[in-house]
Amino acid sequence: MPMTQDEIFTKIQGILADALAIDTDEVAMDSRLTSDLGAESIDFLDIAFKLEQAFGIKINQGELFPENLSQNPKYAKDGKVTPDGLAELKARLPHINFAKFESDPQLAKLGELFTVRVLVAFVAGKLNK
Repeated sequence: MPMTQDEIFTKIQGILADALAIDTDEVAMDSRLTSDLGAESIDFLDIAFKLEQAFGIKINQGELFPENLSQNPKYAKDGKVTPDGLAELKARLPHINFAKFESDPQLAKLGELFTVRVLVAFVAGKLNK
């Protein structure tokens, strides 16, 4: 029987609490990994690894969190994600809603897109494949 969204969320709460040294009650569905929970780029690797272990899934490099986007002038220019970059992000990260980000695609705001809800949707999608 497939896991429910609540079961996935509860497991992810524990993973994030462990990875970020916070209490599970600090982890809400709409918590942003960076600004709300204090995750830094190095934490994303640990989170991805812990998700793989806990759920028995394989997360390919760059599949959950984008990498090297800002170093490619085709994808980022003057601190903003270019239209090509946005198209690439949407293709790579179909589990994220980019609607709000599109109106002001600042590279610095990219991390705000990664919420606990995004992780739950990502894991649910992987488990249902």
